Amino acid sequence: MSKLVLIDGNSIASRAFYALPLLSNSSGLHTNAAYGFTTMLLRLIEEEKPTHFLVAFDAGKITFRHSGYQEYKGGRAKTPPELSEQYPLIKELVRAFGIAQFELEGYEADDIIGTMSRVGEEAGMEVVIVSGDKDMLQLASDRVTIALTRKGISETERFDPAHIKEVYDLVPDQIRDLKGLMGDTSDNIPGIPGVGEKTALKLLHEHPTVEEVLEAADGIKGKLGEKVRAHADDARMSKELATIFREVPMDVAWEDKQYAGYDGPSLGGLFRKLEFKSLLEKMDFSGGTHPVGADAGGPAENGEGETSSSATAQDQDIMETILLTSDTLGALIEQLPHVQAVHIETIGDNPHVADLAGLGFLAGESGYFMTEDLLALPEAASIREWLSDPAIPKTVCDVHRAKVALAWRGIPLNGCDFDVVLAAYLLDPTESTLTLHAMVNKYGLPGIADDTEVYGKGAKFKLPEAEILSSHLKRKAAAIAKIAAVQKKELDEKEMSGLFFDLELPLAGVLADMELQGMKIAPEVLNAIGDELKQRIEALVADIYRHAGTEFNLNSPKQLGEILFNKLGLPVIKKTKTGPSTDVEVLERLRSRHEVVAHILDYRTLAKLQSTYIEGLLKEVRPETGKIHTFYRQTITATGRLSSQYPNLQNIPIRLEEGRKIRKAFVPSEPGWKIISADYSQIELRVLAHISKDERLIDAFHHNMDIHTKTAMDVFGVTEDQVDRNMRRSAKAVNFGIVYGISDYGLSQNLDISRAEAAKFIEQYFAIFQGVRKYMDDIVQTARRDGYVTTLLNRRRYLPEINASNYNLRSFAERTAMNTPIQGTAADIIKLAMVQMAKRLQDEKLNSRMLLQVHDELVFEVPEEEVERMKQLVPEVMEGALALDVPLKVEVEYGADWYEAK
Repeated sequence: MSKLVLIDGNSIASRAFYALPLLSNSSGLHTNAAYGFTTMLLRLIEEEKPTHFLVAFDAGKITFRHSGYQEYKGGRAKTPPELSEQYPLIKELVRAFGIAQFELEGYEADDIIGTMSRVGEEAGMEVVIVSGDKDMLQLASDRVTIALTRKGISETERFDPAHIKEVYDLVPDQIRDLKGLMGDTSDNIPGIPGVGEKTALKLLHEHPTVEEVLEAADGIKGKLGEKVRAHADDARMSKELATIFREVPMDVAWEDKQYAGYDGPSLGGLFRKLEFKSLLEKMDFSGGTHPVGADAGGPAENGEGETSSSATAQDQDIMETILLTSDTLGALIEQLPHVQAVHIETIGDNPHVADLAGLGFLAGESGYFMTEDLLALPEAASIREWLSDPAIPKTVCDVHRAKVALAWRGIPLNGCDFDVVLAAYLLDPTESTLTLHAMVNKYGLPGIADDTEVYGKGAKFKLPEAEILSSHLKRKAAAIAKIAAVQKKELDEKEMSGLFFDLELPLAGVLADMELQGMKIAPEVLNAIGDELKQRIEALVADIYRHAGTEFNLNSPKQLGEILFNKLGLPVIKKTKTGPSTDVEVLERLRSRHEVVAHILDYRTLAKLQSTYIEGLLKEVRPETGKIHTFYRQTITATGRLSSQYPNLQNIPIRLEEGRKIRKAFVPSEPGWKIISADYSQIELRVLAHISKDERLIDAFHHNMDIHTKTAMDVFGVTEDQVDRNMRRSAKAVNFGIVYGISDYGLSQNLDISRAEAAKFIEQYFAIFQGVRKYMDDIVQTARRDGYVTTLLNRRRYLPEINASNYNLRSFAERTAMNTPIQGTAADIIKLAMVQMAKRLQDEKLNSRMLLQVHDELVFEVPEEEVERMKQLVPEVMEGALALDVPLKVEVEYGADWYEAK
């Protein structure tokens, strides 16, 4: 079947421009949009294999839509000159690719695409439309698929009628109606004021078109009905503006749009002019036309897409490849002094139970692959020694995961002096994909296949044949070496080398050691707590049935809703598609209306404790050690905080006594040892005091005052003895709320007060703590100027939405700018403490072991004879981890188990 690919040229160019850094060639010509556009073209040609191809562009700013509404697209900011100057380049690239392009005065690219998709569909073609504009969804049909860009242009989400139904519960043509009701700020389409996507969808699910909504307007209650009636004309006009015109007068001769491949010399010359070096290395630019496919090798994108090069092109980076056997191990052993990178490939999310697919080595221009079985042979002893030698530097990918996986196989991994995953995380902590495949694309390096292409996905996952696997891992090792060279330079330029080499890299080893040590669980204690919970749960269920007057399925929202709202007559707070909501927010608001609600909330809490933390923790105990070996994700949060998984030990609830009791099951692994817990006191507020230089906060911490009492005294204008429980509670809520950029609405919800009262409270707070207010204002301005904020250790958090025109995006970015330096610095401090603590334990030859990190708390198991030393050493190290203008304070407790230590 013929396939027609249609690209919304302006949309993709704009998205490429904002997705990539502002690149330029040596003559100063900006190239980032052109580069991103090129890599998308290459990927589409590779993946879609179109028989026909067209790129549509806007011809000008005035279209037929302006005749009916002059303000159409009136709110758009002027196109940056750095992007405008690239449109001629992009059009030149499209021509060199041999792809047809079209634009027509008075019409938008959307209309050209709408027309071509209709004609293509009528001709029996499969049509794929690539755009960043949701308006295009109205064109979807059984033959027309819309690929909407995500994450700049690096990913697309494909929409056919079924997916539109799944996501919006609409048919494609109703996308026009959706825009008619909610408008579109990017195109200055008004819609009905106050009607967002959620409300618009609700209306359309009841009345399928704008016209039917307007006909039913008299029956729509409240302010929504008033708005619908008052803005009926705006809704009709907005739908018309959002409707893609599919009758553009244009020549649709198919021979002009047939795709035969790119013109080698023309495209090669253009790539050289634009200095697309990685693409120049990978593609064939000899005479004639060249289809982009397996023989051509495909592209490597600079931060975008998921294209992969063929084995032939990738193997150019490794002139010789050797699949090692027991007879040829000597080839690698001889080259060990010259290894530039090694890759340990684990299969599975949890490295403590992961399979080891093999190891890939790069030495000179040769690549080597060995299996786990081969690594275990006596003949491989010198390779195992090389891996474990701390004096031999090694460049790797994900040292934490590799160290854990090899350790379970009895092989230490030491000497890792660079980790490309950790570096990628530091350079952009908001990047969600930290695979080698994504990294080579980002840096425009020779491509490697995505793991899903090699192993398959889901039920189809399997290890490939040895030849394919060895080729994949050797290319990964080569990629690691190339990526590391780029990242080292980037870390230096951004002044993040200290953060990397002094904190994150050594911390990876500390975390691996902690996890491998594990924490012992007493199953009999967990079972006893579980039996108590079962009795409590049974009693609660009986009480709930008594209040309800009948038995029902407590875990069924529908049945629970019947009891609460129909039988007991409680008010409906919130509705879902399936009926009245019974979520925790609703139940909390109904708590005072009927005593059964409190029992239901308690039932849910205890049932979760039983399933997640009693039964769940028992399943996680490793039989051969009797311990839980959690896995700390070091590269997952944008603030630098660690995240615990398999199981998550940071989420054990401690506000309820039933939750706290679970800690009784965490015990020392040696007889007579103790558990020590050390917890930072109000670390984020102390960091806030330091960063803001607020004199009142600094004075309070220097005088060791209770900061919440001090805040209550200042805000309410009372003496210390006049501060009551509610005042302190309110002060505590605003203190921690400030750290997270709380709004008056958020504070009103926390304290169950009106927004006006909450706003007044925040206003009073900032009037007193003027240093904090100045910090908040200054950091937002810094973020707007630089595009990012930093912690005290120079950890960066990029905020691309800080200057967004969309209020919600901008406001979120502003709040993030305010709290990231605080939260991130707090995270850095406890990480520093962990690294320093591990060194002190080693230097003093103590037998005590660091086991867990839970938020601001460190947990140790300690021999009886070391308890007194550790009670001194732990706070000394933690409080001295980083010098601030206010003292850090650590509270230390110990006991026979984790519960007693808290």
